[in-house]
Order: sequence, then C-alpha cells, then structure tokens
Amino acid sequence: MRLLRRTLSIALIASTLGLTACSASSPLDLSGAGKAQAATKSADQKASYAQALDQLDDIQIKGRAPKTGYSREQFSNGWKDTDNNGCDARNDILARDLEDVKFKPARVECVVISGTFNDPYTGKTIQFQRGQGTSTAVQIDHVVALSDAWQKGAQKWSSQKRLEFANDPLNLLASDGPTNASKSDKDAATWLPPNKDFRCDYVARQTQVKAKYKAWMTQAEHDAIAKTLRSCI
Repeated sequence: MRLLRRTLSIALIASTLGLTACSASSPLDLSGAGKAQAATKSADQKASYAQALDQLDDIQIKGRAPKTGYSREQFSNGWKDTDNNGCDARNDILARDLEDVKFKPARVECVVISGTFNDPYTGKTIQFQRGQGTSTAVQIDHVVALSDAWQKGAQKWSSQKRLEFANDPLNLLASDGPTNASKSDKDAATWLPPNKDFRCDYVARQTQVKAKYKAWMTQAEHDAIAKTLRSCI
C-alpha cells in the first residue's frame, strides 16, 4: 500500500506539472514506437513551457523586500507530514526522486536508507546512503528558496501557508548536496542548474510555484525566466 500511494502521488504530481526531467545517461528508444513517444514527449514538454510562460505574465513584479525577520522556523520547524501519509516531506521526496529505494524496516516504510539518484541539477549519478557524513550527499532543495519567498510575499502569509509552502512536493526536488548549497537562496536571475538540459523544467517549476502561492518576482528574475522559457518552446 505504501508503494502504491507513492506511485499514485508521483503520477499526480507529474500530471499537474506536465514536466519531465531528462537524464543524459538514459538512452532514448528511437525505433518505431520509441520515435513517436519521443516526439509526443517533446511536444508535451513544449506545451508545458508555453503554459508556464502564460503563468509568468500573471505574476506580479516588485522589488525584493528586506530579509528582516527571516528564519527557517518561520516556515515550520523541520520537515512535516502535510499529506498525512505517515512520513515527513524529506523522506517522501527521497522516495519519489530516487531509484532502487530501500527503506528502514518498520510497520510503515518511511525512512529511506539508500537508493540511486540521478541528479537533474548536475546530470550525475549519486549512490545515496543514509548515515552520518553521507546523508548530505543528497539534499532536498526548495525550488523557490524559503528566504527568496520571504522577501517576495511570504512575510505576510499565515504560518499555515508558509508550512505548506515549505513542504509542498511541487516546490521540492532532491538534489546534489554541494550544488544545492551553491544555489543557496538565489533566484533565477543569479542561479540556474549547471545541467543546461534541466533549466527549462527548473524555471517552469519555479513559475508554477510562485503562481500557486502568489509570490512576486523581481524584474531581473522575471526576465531571466522569460528568456529561458522562450528558448524552450
């Protein structure tokens, strides 16, 4: 049942986003039906980028507010189980984004102890192993950083809305630890994934998150996202 719920959850997220991360290490089947599938996938991706570009037009453009008063705890103290499936958001995202996942034995399979991670930000493969000194190799990135959101509307959100934002699967991606650290709280005007093949998906998702929560963008951020999305269509 645990795996079934996760499978359904992943399918729902993929359907909502209309986005897929392409791995350079995964060869495409370009024979027969494979060619048709690849063409359809490309068309679907372009449609999702066009939709994100439309959403971008509706996002308010304003200057960055002061960071005064920001702390991680303003968005909840640690990872929460907002979907009430018995697991916190970190383990849910690890289970969603990793392959060959193994869980800590328990009545409810929840804690991810190992798995193979194909990092969309860098394109490299990481063998994840839970433990002191190893868990940080794969981190959970807030696609729209909490600090960035704080400076673009979240200061005025309710505590419940901030908690939901911090634990929303739409705004969470497993990522290479050092790359996540280098991103910090930068927006699209100052940071994009090193893996250029993932940049379209990345900025489209940032747009979807900000549209969902009605966070604003700076002019530079808006222009950087628009430029990237236009290059994807």
